[in-house]
Amino acid sequence: MAALMIPPAHAPAFLAAHGWGDARILPLAGDASFRRYFRVVDGDRQAVLMDAPPPHEDPRPFIAVAEYLCELGLNAPTILARDLEQGLLLIEDFGDVRLRETVDEAPHTEADYYTGVTDLLVHLHARPAMEGLPVHGLEQWLDEVMLFTDWYCPALEIEIDRDGFRAVWEQVLAPVEADGLPRVTVLRDFHAENIMLVGGKDGVAHFGLLDFQDALVGHPAYDLASVLEDARRDVTPAIEAQMVDRYVAATGNGDAFRNAYWALAAQRNTRILGVFVRLWKRDGKEGYRKFQPRMWGLLERDLHHPALVPVRQWFDANVPPSKRAEAWS
Repeated sequence: MAALMIPPAHAPAFLAAHGWGDARILPLAGDASFRRYFRVVDGDRQAVLMDAPPPHEDPRPFIAVAEYLCELGLNAPTILARDLEQGLLLIEDFGDVRLRETVDEAPHTEADYYTGVTDLLVHLHARPAMEGLPVHGLEQWLDEVMLFTDWYCPALEIEIDRDGFRAVWEQVLAPVEADGLPRVTVLRDFHAENIMLVGGKDGVAHFGLLDFQDALVGHPAYDLASVLEDARRDVTPAIEAQMVDRYVAATGNGDAFRNAYWALAAQRNTRILGVFVRLWKRDGKEGYRKFQPRMWGLLERDLHHPALVPVRQWFDANVPPSKRAEAWS
């Protein structure tokens, strides 16, 4: 991993060309993609260097979505410099205070912070969806959920009814596709490790947004489910219920939204079970295995919603307990 976090050879020249020639370049983070992040420190100023190497990555979507979010009064990083051909961006540094660690260290703050996060989504969803983004709808939901059958099941040697799996998901998700709720900008990777707490900012601007380059136009329930059924930290179920109620009260999206919330939460959690196995088997990122028990706990809870009965029956018939959370503990 240390070798992977060596800055690209062309980074110093890029920084020098934009007035950061004396800066130190320090490892910051990698993620599930080819992107890597470095902190650039020059005296009392600092920024973040994003390395999004072509042809694997393209920084243009990040730039476009960041500018859109800022126009809406949300807090995405300012783009300080760019070299699109080499896949380098210098962006605003939001610091080190993340939502995840803050709430984990002070659990009594959970309700307040998640109220703010929910209000941020209400704010975003009250604005027209960003133009030009890919659509995230029924066909995409079905294709994504098949990652479970295509990666998870072979890895755990589970013989399953693949066609039946897609059919029950279509039965559950088709009403969500047709529910008539306005489609919105979906940030997609909206969770506690991608939300920074920015000092000196109030309201929705207090939350610094990261990792939104895969934004889509889709259902308003998706990002709320993403942040409340987080793969990386346990959100108190009572807080989850309160935030769903808060969102519904603010938007007036009643039963249709609630049904969509549980269906898309289950879809997302099932997809992630497959994604994490793919990251392990294909990309050698074995660390993602540790999240699987939490994902199963979330999915099992989702499947008890009445709208998910067909999917729950498929899981009961095809995936024994020894191949669920038990397999990862």
